[in-house]
Amino acid sequence: MAEFKTLDDLEVSGKRVLVRADLNVPMKDGAVSNATRIERLVPTLSELAGKGARVIVASHFGRPKGKKVAEMSLKPLAGPLGEALGKTVAFAEDCIGEAAAQTVDSVEPSSFALLENLRFHAGEEANDPDFASQLAANADLYVNDAFSCAHRAHASTHAVAELIPACAGRLMEAELSALAGALEDPQHPAAAIVGGAKISTKLDLLGNLCQRLDVLAIGGAMANTFLHAQGMNVGKSLCEHDMAETARAILGTAQEAGCEIVLPVDAVVADELAPGVATHTVDIKNVPAEAMILDIGPQSAAQLAERLEGCKSLVWNGPLGAFETPPFDAGTNTVAVAAAGLTRAGKLVSVAGGGDTVAALSNAGVEKDFTYISTAGGAFLEWLEGKELPGVAALSGGT
Repeated sequence: MAEFKTLDDLEVSGKRVLVRADLNVPMKDGAVSNATRIERLVPTLSELAGKGARVIVASHFGRPKGKKVAEMSLKPLAGPLGEALGKTVAFAEDCIGEAAAQTVDSVEPSSFALLENLRFHAGEEANDPDFASQLAANADLYVNDAFSCAHRAHASTHAVAELIPACAGRLMEAELSALAGALEDPQHPAAAIVGGAKISTKLDLLGNLCQRLDVLAIGGAMANTFLHAQGMNVGKSLCEHDMAETARAILGTAQEAGCEIVLPVDAVVADELAPGVATHTVDIKNVPAEAMILDIGPQSAAQLAERLEGCKSLVWNGPLGAFETPPFDAGTNTVAVAAAGLTRAGKLVSVAGGGDTVAALSNAGVEKDFTYISTAGGAFLEWLEGKELPGVAALSGGT
């Protein structure tokens, strides 16, 4: 990960500061149903305003595909953003052009404006230099506080950062610092837990992790493919049978790198995935032909929890079972509670990310006990894969 500049590197007093945020928040009946992304943005915006900046917030919302779509306007978010900041937020009817310029010009030092949806213009997703120039025309400085969008080379995450002095906001800074500490320069022994349905969607991730870390625990339906690759019967479980050779190659890579692969030793099985269905716990070598593996078993969960006691760093992506349907959340819950306890005790640096992961940790009641939980989806996965993120790389330079 490239070195990057922060708010400490820019003098912002009296300047127009364009902040790339991620306000792509869930809405229900015209109201924000989850304000996490707004709340996480407040420290950067408040700090900038406190230093006398004119704070101009830009974001995308939904996928309007370069056209104005009324239901994807950011206007309804000006109120909730203002409530979080404790100050009125002016709204610009466009993100570029005369409408944006007039609103920006009307903003006093230590005050805020919110621009209309960036994706109402095709130039945003095309990383168009002309569109970026029009964005930059209303700003003196640029701050990116949207790590969740950093894997996209869009005009507001990449091109604009090359036109005016740029840095990371406090949320971006915290995210990058946490991720670097967990994977790029972790305390050893370092572990990863990877779950989910398919190996095919996480090939690069698994390859990168097993060459950087000491322990790689694999759960979820993904583990079934590895078990099948080792000649075990997984019944009617979700399994990528055609990925067996790939799974064996990953096991070989891990062995060469000195990374221990941890797979389930027992499983909770059922005839179908449904609430209230009859379940059985079986040895992983004795999965019935008509059954489905839907969670790691209690012995697997206990052994993994114990294995974490000998680790100092943990990266977690993906649940260990079908956690959305109890009781198939038990394995994930057991390991999550153990990781949270070690984190609270100062014995483990724990970083987790990905939509299902955040939901699973919330279900376990430990979402506030991890060192850092990333709300980014694609950006978090690409970082785990070892890829350069354009939005981060752009912050290492600037004009």
